[in-house]
Amino acid sequence: MFPEIDQLGRPQRALRVSVIDRCNLRCRYCMPSAEYNWLPKSDILSFEEIVKFVKVFVEAGGKKVRLTGGEPLLRRELPFLVDRLSSIEGLDEVALTTNGTLLSQYAKDLFEAGLSRLNISLDTLSAKTFEKISGRNQLDTCLEGIFKAQEVGFKNTKLDTVVIRNINDQEINDLLRFSIENDFNLRFIEYMDVGGALDWEASKVVSAKEIISFISNEFGPVAKIDSADSAAPAKDYEILGGYKFGIIASMTEPFCSKCDRSRITADGYWFDCLYAKDGFNFRELLRTEVDRKILLKKLRYLWGSRNAQTAVDRHLLKERQISYDLDALLEDPHLEMHTKGG
Repeated sequence: MFPEIDQLGRPQRALRVSVIDRCNLRCRYCMPSAEYNWLPKSDILSFEEIVKFVKVFVEAGGKKVRLTGGEPLLRRELPFLVDRLSSIEGLDEVALTTNGTLLSQYAKDLFEAGLSRLNISLDTLSAKTFEKISGRNQLDTCLEGIFKAQEVGFKNTKLDTVVIRNINDQEINDLLRFSIENDFNLRFIEYMDVGGALDWEASKVVSAKEIISFISNEFGPVAKIDSADSAAPAKDYEILGGYKFGIIASMTEPFCSKCDRSRITADGYWFDCLYAKDGFNFRELLRTEVDRKILLKKLRYLWGSRNAQTAVDRHLLKERQISYDLDALLEDPHLEMHTKGG
């Protein structure tokens, strides 16, 4: 089945599926406030409803699913969902984004259930800085989970580092060296003004050019290379010795023109962009006995109507501020990145 094409000619190939809005960390680039309105438990999609939606997504031409949160490993029996999804014909990849703190407990079960790949957040190698960023003292459990995943057989694991000026930017080369020595794929991410990033300021963004400068000063020339996946958010680079790393420069070099992904929240709201304010509630359709063709028709219509390029629009602003204030986030928790799934 060919993927649906949106108004800007972008195919629908990737889906982020949030399985839970709650998290056991409070990272300053995602969940820095002291209070939250959580999604009602009765609204959270069942595994059966998630599988139903993903099957429709695949029928519409989708190829890749990544499970997100919140922290997805807080969702009970998640390996069972992975097993169900990995058996869907036509779905090429089922990946998972996690902060790693619970991974040592579940890595083996996830691997055996058929999980294709892991994205693990690792913003620092310093316990003090980890606590400063996340509000929790859990660097050791995060590292334990990372190495446990490697031990049970996961390959091509991506470590994601959000770089914040004067917080962890001095660790860019340490993190790169750690990834080289332990055979991980490191990706640096510019600090984004998305959802609940209430601490965001333009001055805290470390640009892709600056990151490359840090690296070249210690590792020598940095060469840009062609990415295996042209729609991937990260641009790939290579240093002497052949190690490859990525940079997601969504602030200084937005990549909307190639974005092939949408996302669905844990309570069934579909969004065509991480910055999107409004979503479509699929939960009501998923919980009724509507024909599968109705779901498929609606998803195709939504993607076909899509013209979002909000990162580009925000990049053109003369003065960039946070996307929402706390009152707006409390009024509508779907605006939070931990609800939409990063």
